[in-house]
Amino acid sequence: MASFFSKLFGGGSGGKDAGPKMGDPVPHDGLIIRAAPVPEGSQFRLSGVIIKETETGNLERNFVRADLFTSREEAEDFTIRKGKQIIDEQGSRLFADGAETGRA
Repeated sequence: MASFFSKLFGGGSGGKDAGPKMGDPVPHDGLIIRAAPVPEGSQFRLSGVIIKETETGNLERNFVRADLFTSREEAEDFTIRKGKQIIDEQGSRLFADGAETGRA
């Protein structure tokens, strides 16, 4: 399990397995969503980050769901949909604690 989180959040020794490849930024309601599907065998787990750009730096909220997809493209599409849903449901509460990073 620790290996999963290490790969997900960029831990490890670097190289191509240092973390999931981030997709293109997608703006939504003043925030940015980036898909970062996690490879699991021949499938990809839904995973991404919601970013709020501020004058003092970026605030990030990572999210991971149990959903698995057969292609990276499909996982990215559903990650963007889920990110939009999280933003629409949580709104300003998503970053209310002011922490630089956290979980959505």
